[in-house]
Amino acid sequence: MRIRPARPDDLASVLSLAARLAEFPVPPWRTGPQVIEVERRALTRAFEATARDALVLVAEDATAEALGFVYLETMIDYFTGRAHAHVAILAVAASAEGHGVGRALLDAADQWARERGHPFITLNVFAQNTRARAVYERLGYGPETIRYVKPLGQS
Repeated sequence: MRIRPARPDDLASVLSLAARLAEFPVPPWRTGPQVIEVERRALTRAFEATARDALVLVAEDATAEALGFVYLETMIDYFTGRAHAHVAILAVAASAEGHGVGRALLDAADQWARERGHPFITLNVFAQNTRARAVYERLGYGPETIRYVKPLGQS
């Protein structure tokens, strides 16, 4: 497996992996298609941008087939006002799940963050995505805040 910066011709394979981002029970006030569409739009914008403070990395096998990707951004910490790294989107192909692809992508994210002098790296995960949460916790991530949502219905 090799991890490399995404190229413009990776967009289609990255967008196809976005369907994986709703393969768990999403909160009842969200829909899987909604989650997938929003993530695809964010990824398309990421491929169009050339910002130094953001990067998409692709994991590929020996045949150059995409096994997964991570989209990294720089964000500002609410409490300190300091920049930090943020894993905006991470997806691994179903066929590659459990083979260390996610870990390799997160290790590359750590390296990217360290190279920029960031003091920490963050990510968001749906509460219902227990498999991803377990992976993140094994890799040293821990919860900091918990966001609560109260759907108010349509007026």
